[in-house]
Amino acid sequence: MGYVKTAMLMAAMTALFMGVGYLIGGSGGAVIALVVAGAMNLFSYWNSDKAVLRMHNARLVTERDAPDYVGMIREMTTRAGMPMPACYVIDTDQPNAFATGRNPENAAVAATTGLLRRLSREEVAGVMAHELAHVRNRDTLIMTVTATFAGAISMLANFALFFGGNRDRQGGLIGTLALMILAPFAAALVQMAISRAREYEADRGGAEICGQPLWLASALGKIDAFARGIEMPAAERNPATAHMFIINPLHGQGADKLFSTHPNTANRIAALQELAAAGGGGPAARAAAPRPAGLRESRIPRTGRDAPQRGPWP
Repeated sequence: MGYVKTAMLMAAMTALFMGVGYLIGGSGGAVIALVVAGAMNLFSYWNSDKAVLRMHNARLVTERDAPDYVGMIREMTTRAGMPMPACYVIDTDQPNAFATGRNPENAAVAATTGLLRRLSREEVAGVMAHELAHVRNRDTLIMTVTATFAGAISMLANFALFFGGNRDRQGGLIGTLALMILAPFAAALVQMAISRAREYEADRGGAEICGQPLWLASALGKIDAFARGIEMPAAERNPATAHMFIINPLHGQGADKLFSTHPNTANRIAALQELAAAGGGGPAARAAAPRPAGLRESRIPRTGRDAPQRGPWP
């Protein structure tokens, strides 16, 4: 259902783009806007991974530097039949993680030191399996295409103001201003809805990769609680990257809202619990779920303001 929902939302974005292009009456303008937006997003698609990793001061680690963390990723990717991504660590106390890269062969996963120190080995495995599911599902590509359409719609709306649009269009200046405001607004809503749909699908895929839906469910609840009490300065400086993290790293997250890039955490946990009750992951996958040596159980504090527990991480 996650893929069906994503396809329907992508169709809605395409229809919105075509509708705006028709309203401003310039098929040539529509093509120009799409080409420009596509070029910008193609550049981002090839270079955004490096830019995002730099924004968050992520450092590359190897199995020699972080044998438990990197070994865990290697074990899960081997079992899932995926290429091994580059592994990064972000020095910040808030537990969180993200994946980036234009395809599975050129992917990277990043975990914060807060995640590695505060969560148990099973919860870390659940989180990183979620990020590997993003890589396997090529969600970076999906969100790049979505951003292309959203950017093109915004450009078309600006063309309506500067070039007057279709002379036969009703509404005059007021109609043009309404188009400028409402079209990008609608595109943003669809873009955020697609982001939420991909998060649900990555939760399901992560449960399959690690074999235990409840590991991820437990991690989501703890990360959400910590994120409310621990600030991530780099994310606050670069809010456009917030949608990449497994839990919104910005303060003030609320319910499953139209303007949220992430689903409500309680809804995600409930879905994973239902998946576990239905035998999600399968007995073979659960039996093979990673339990790397050396990763100790953390005593998880109840609030994000408690001191972190040290772990075997660089």
